Amino acid sequence: MKVLVLNGPNLNLVGTREPQIYGPKKLVDINQDLCRLYPTVDFLFRQSNVEGELINMLQEASSLCQGVVFNPGGYTHYAIALRDAVIACGLPTVEVHLSNLHARETFRRNSVIAGACIGQISGFGAHSYALAVQALLNWFQEKTA
Repeated sequence: MKVLVLNGPNLNLVGTREPQIYGPKKLVDINQDLCRLYPTVDFLFRQSNVEGELINMLQEASSLCQGVVFNPGGYTHYAIALRDAVIACGLPTVEVHLSNLHARETFRRNSVIAGACIGQISGFGAHSYALAVQALLNWFQEKTA
């Protein structure tokens, strides 16, 4: 199975940007952890600070991958075009966040992306990504059972 792990704006700074909120692990370390934890999954890791590039990556994924783990970063709260791209790509997608959005500022509690996804995982730091991959694998297993 091939899974796109897609990260939005400022996630290239994870590990150095507000580590008290986002944790000390860098994105490359999170990616390496996923490869170690899920050796049978073929991961495609992408990150961009540009909304249009994220849309292009989701569109490309529709022909390359079977599922998506997506951290839209700050675009979570208002990027309708990204929501539309998640729907258009037609792939089961799990929205993921390092911090607990619901324990933060009020404006962060609303995700326009979540309704287009099979689920959302947030608040478990770097481990959120592993939980998202596991949730995606479980979803596929239930669909084929």
